[in-house]
Amino acid sequence: MQLVINGQSQCFDNVNSVLQLLESLSLQDKRIAVECNGEIIPRSTFPSHLLTDGDQLEIIVAVGGG
Repeated sequence: MQLVINGQSQCFDNVNSVLQLLESLSLQDKRIAVECNGEIIPRSTFPSHLLTDGDQLEIIVAVGGG
């Protein structure tokens, strides 16, 4: 599956949901926000939100600091 993540085109095998994508990127345990095709995806729907070829995602990782 071809996805555009933060402006970069990437290919993934065996990725169907947002959760599977985050696991393949090792981001599942991070504090993040995900937008898919201009729509914010609630964390509670990561396992059930299915991705399709060509989806455009923005993934923002929260960074602590002071």
